[in-house]
Amino acid sequence: MLQEDLNPRQREGEIRIPSGCAISGIFQKDGKRVSGDAIIRSIATMHDRSNGLGGGFAGYGIYPEYKDAYAFHVFYDDADAKAACEKYLEAHFDVVNLSKIPVRKSRRIVNEPLIWRYFVLPQHNRLADSQLDEAEYVSRCVIRVNTRIAGAYIFSSGKNMGVFKAVGFPEDVGEYYRLDEYAGYCWTAHGRYPTNTPGWWGGAHPFAMLSYSIVHNGEISSYDANRRFIEMFGYKCTLLTDTEVITYIIDYLVRKQGLTLEEMASVIAAPFWSTIAGYPPEKREKYTYLRNAFSSLLITGPFSILLGFDGGMMALNDRLKLRSMVIGEKGQTVYVASEECAIRALEPELDKIWSPRGGEPVIVRLNEGGAR
Repeated sequence: MLQEDLNPRQREGEIRIPSGCAISGIFQKDGKRVSGDAIIRSIATMHDRSNGLGGGFAGYGIYPEYKDAYAFHVFYDDADAKAACEKYLEAHFDVVNLSKIPVRKSRRIVNEPLIWRYFVLPQHNRLADSQLDEAEYVSRCVIRVNTRIAGAYIFSSGKNMGVFKAVGFPEDVGEYYRLDEYAGYCWTAHGRYPTNTPGWWGGAHPFAMLSYSIVHNGEISSYDANRRFIEMFGYKCTLLTDTEVITYIIDYLVRKQGLTLEEMASVIAAPFWSTIAGYPPEKREKYTYLRNAFSSLLITGPFSILLGFDGGMMALNDRLKLRSMVIGEKGQTVYVASEECAIRALEPELDKIWSPRGGEPVIVRLNEGGAR
């Protein structure tokens, strides 16, 4: 199926393309910033797991000169959408800097929208009047733009991080966005082979909310139940793919409900009841509570995900481990990928390599004092 044959407004379930997908991640525990060229080389190794209908990257630590500002990356369908969005942003934020996101034109990346970047700070009076904390204020503004302003999509909204995505093979997307000119302590990448949903710019991975970003290999059979629950709390799934809901679930559980990453993982990839029954009493009580309290946020179906967040990265498989995931370590560097070859392409001689168990979160963070 050609890109031009896809209608970007086709609804969930109206189109099906058999799944493939590839994910890759690099994390420097010492905070050393590495070029985006490395993650491009890693994901390119798994070229055949993609079909050119989506590729993308998330980088952390890439905007040190604006590290205290929120970096909004925005797609616009046209100039009218841009004007409406900028009017809204100027009313709610102090815009520190704005510009087109630099790209390297390529015949392999076509039909691109307008792509702009804004470094913003919440307007003090607006924030005070809202009686919200800063993160909630920003997230509500992002959701409002994405649901109320036709043709405008804020697809990245964290501090000192950014998402770069498009319709195309991931290595071409990385070249298009000139990622070799960025450096970060954490990179994640995705090569898309869309399942059930159209290939379009907004639907490419990663999906992000504030500092959280998700790349995902798999298919969420619980999407409708997950979406109905999470939309009761102000989130809106507008980007026409199941992976978007994972990002909002994580933001809700960790930022709003105060769960740890380990607890969050035990909600979305919950142990079976038979497993919980064998836990010691205190642990059994905790996991029983989490399963009962957040039963609608259990993610079913095959998946492997990489979560990027401020100062860390988490890898997680579904509880049956129906999607491949390999983790390698070399010194202060942690690698995660769908296939071992994507790790060996960067580091042939590893200190350690293994595959995590289903439902087992692998969380890496910056060393104490590591630079963000």
